Amino acid sequence: MAEAFTIGNGMRIMCRRSPRARRMVLRVPRDGGPVVLTLPAHVALSDGAAFAESRAGWLQQAAERRPAPAIARHWAVMPVGGAMLALTPAAVRTAAVAGDALLLPASRPAGAVVQAFLKHRAMEQLRAACDRHAAAVGRSYRAIVLRDTRSRWGSCTSDGRLMFSWRLAMAPPVVLDYVAAHEVAHLRHMDHSPAFWATVAGLMPEYARHRDWLRRHGAELMAWQFRDPAGD
Repeated sequence: MAEAFTIGNGMRIMCRRSPRARRMVLRVPRDGGPVVLTLPAHVALSDGAAFAESRAGWLQQAAERRPAPAIARHWAVMPVGGAMLALTPAAVRTAAVAGDALLLPASRPAGAVVQAFLKHRAMEQLRAACDRHAAAVGRSYRAIVLRDTRSRWGSCTSDGRLMFSWRLAMAPPVVLDYVAAHEVAHLRHMDHSPAFWATVAGLMPEYARHRDWLRRHGAELMAWQFRDPAGD
């Protein structure tokens, strides 16, 4: 059973025990979900509660900085490839970009259609970017997997599997390209050493600007929800 508690300011804290954790860590999810406290296996829940209580002020400020949830419904305006497009119901069979609109089949739920469109777009763009960067560093990857991750935009396993958040399809293409370059660079260096960052810079000399864009705007992408409880 999951462990949880409520601190004095009314904030609910979900606990996750990790045998690899060496210290207690609090994380405020960017998507508006509950705060997560990672506890080393040997730490008592009461100690975790005391730790969270001592950080109550910081937790409140971090929660207030999160963007309000946004729902992908008809006529909403959302980022797609860095451009703000109106989700427009139309007499189309599949989603398609037309000027400043993303045309959607009028008879289908907008959220599901947009999500599928973003996943397809992300896979196409990430595969092309990873192929290009992998050739540049002289490495090959095993597979590309898309997920709706909340704590990272991408990852690379030791056996060459690359994982990315499909929400990158909402970001400017150059930002998506940076994340692809970052993960491909891990095929050569499975760390964040100076050699790793030199590899990233060789692939994208202005990578820092694109990394900063994600730091500034990533929470806005995470705030989008694709299930509308009120219906379309």
